[in-house]
Amino acid sequence: MLERFKVPANEQVHVAEESLRHTVTTIFERVGLSRTDAMESADVLVTADLRGVESHGVSNMLRRYVEFYQNEVLNPLGELTVISDTPSAATVDADRALGITVGRRAMEIAVDKARKTGVGAVTMFNSGHMGALGHYAMIAVQNNMIGFSSTAAGTGVVPTFASEPRFGTNPFAFAAPTRHKAPILFDVATTAVAGNKLELARRLKASLLPGWIAELDGTPITQETEARGKDEYYQLPIGGSRESGSHKGYGLALMVEVLGSLLSGSKSGMIKDESDWIGSKSFFTAYNIEAFTNMDEFMTNIDEMLEHLTETKPSPGNKRVLYPGLIEHEEFQKRVIEGIPLHTEVIDWFDQITKELSVDPLELIKP
Repeated sequence: MLERFKVPANEQVHVAEESLRHTVTTIFERVGLSRTDAMESADVLVTADLRGVESHGVSNMLRRYVEFYQNEVLNPLGELTVISDTPSAATVDADRALGITVGRRAMEIAVDKARKTGVGAVTMFNSGHMGALGHYAMIAVQNNMIGFSSTAAGTGVVPTFASEPRFGTNPFAFAAPTRHKAPILFDVATTAVAGNKLELARRLKASLLPGWIAELDGTPITQETEARGKDEYYQLPIGGSRESGSHKGYGLALMVEVLGSLLSGSKSGMIKDESDWIGSKSFFTAYNIEAFTNMDEFMTNIDEMLEHLTETKPSPGNKRVLYPGLIEHEEFQKRVIEGIPLHTEVIDWFDQITKELSVDPLELIKP
């Protein structure tokens, strides 16, 4: 994550992983989730924070989820219903459950099918926000498979040349297992910057770089600008402008829309239904490596490739060459020991919500 999105050292308050898991789980229980669902939901958020992906951790997402439950936008007792089922593919209805609560189950269905047929694919519609998509791709990795996940939701992004928004940030994630190296985990939005990072920028009073957002008439903002309120801009696809390749981000967003929305039998999120409920529409795929090649050879080859990448001579001014997932893996190991840094404003919110819901205060790590 770019330095501009990280919590400044003088505004950090460290929280132990165990304490954060306990408090977040209890908060989810207080708004109506079962113990099992609350623990699963907390795991998605806390794992994101451990990996340094604060944009999709407790700082940005938990308060939003609590509001959705309190306003009855989401169903705390939602259960997956299988709508269509074949040996290698399925479609499931999430019953307005929060995406981070049921996403694991959808990917596990894909993994189970991949064990039997080589490739398993599941589409899921009618869910709430999915959180960090890499979490689900990594479930396949934990089963020695390659994982892919994507989700289509929202309409705050303008296509190339457009003056009106049509897509959400439509992120996708790809993950692959390794023997000794950190697993590959490529988790990105199809926009120039993830939407949740703009919330971090507002909190941290960080500026936005050229090509990240557009004016409300669709004109790309091509100079550095201050963070704006949610209704004061649209987001741009990867590339920012046509000259810089925004048609590529636009095409990727369209791909995610087809896989998540249309393949599940749903309308695109840009075409609102009668209830005005858009929800998230997601796609999960697991690839059983053993159905394609020898597992030992694959592991040897992928470790060798990643070693070759990291040994590449860096360009002037840079310390080393990375690959997707390496920094997050290192951050995870560090934060498990040192704790998770939260912004003071986030700590204030925890103080407020724990009192409101009669939850024990969040336990902080003393300096």
